Amino acid sequence: MAVTKSLLFWLVLSSGIAFMWPAERMGFDPFIASSELLWSLIIVTMLCLGTLVRPDELRPLRKNPWWVVLGVATQVVVMPAAAWLATQWISMSEEIAAGVILVGCVPGAMASNVLTNTARGSVAYSVSLTTVATLLSPLTVPVVLFIVAGAQADHPLTKTSLRLALFVVLPTVIGYLSARRWGEIRRFSLRFSSAVASIALLWIIASVVAGNRDKLANVGLLLVAALLAVNVVGYVAGMAVAAAASLPHRFRRALSLEVGMQNAGLGTALAASMYGNQTTATIPTAAYTFGCMLTGTVLAIWWCRGDERRSLREEPAVLRAESN
Repeated sequence: MAVTKSLLFWLVLSSGIAFMWPAERMGFDPFIASSELLWSLIIVTMLCLGTLVRPDELRPLRKNPWWVVLGVATQVVVMPAAAWLATQWISMSEEIAAGVILVGCVPGAMASNVLTNTARGSVAYSVSLTTVATLLSPLTVPVVLFIVAGAQADHPLTKTSLRLALFVVLPTVIGYLSARRWGEIRRFSLRFSSAVASIALLWIIASVVAGNRDKLANVGLLLVAALLAVNVVGYVAGMAVAAAASLPHRFRRALSLEVGMQNAGLGTALAASMYGNQTTATIPTAAYTFGCMLTGTVLAIWWCRGDERRSLREEPAVLRAESN
């Protein structure tokens, strides 16, 4: 549908309006969503993605569960290391550096599941990686934070991680089983699920942008460069590890997006918990939330358009072979 084909345009437009919305002059802010609405949007997104999971994507995971272990291990090792190196490469204040390191330590973002679908990657693999990394985050985040920065995570990670995992896994399973059980739902999902998931995700990102206008206004070019470097290293590392492990093409895209896209919303909550609500450590996490969505969208669309161009080039050859 149109919204998925022009996802980048709608992302920039919706987030731009949310950022510049004159809330004080207008007297209301439609982009500031309640936490209940945001959780509802996450459920809708994952329910739609569940209807799009293909049974053939699950068979390789049943045979090779170590692929999930490999993906999560890649994220846990690569992203904190990349974040720490970025703080050494670019001079920044102590709190800003702490925020950058938090970006690298948190688990993958739910947005990667939507963009994996846009990129024609394995949604089942992407959701599996997000779920396992999120469930392990009460253990991995404090340990990695201590190793990389000597910092302690005081935020109640267990409750947050279990809630995230529940709202990622359960709707996905319900969507998958419903689409397999009822043909009407399967036909509906093929027409509308991608668009509904994309619209829900766009609203989530717009709400995040609106809630962090002041922080995003203070993002400097050097910080953008540091965060972009972390992001790109994640994409490249995910693709390289997947290629070295000979994962199928769709699984490589899923791992690349999963490693590069972090749950910076959780990072923002952690930063506020560790350093106070007025800390500048929340600036990198807020910026990364929108930034990785932007770069991930560009990457997913580039892959998708590449597939379409290859199909157009191969179609005449296939027709000639059939005619002969």
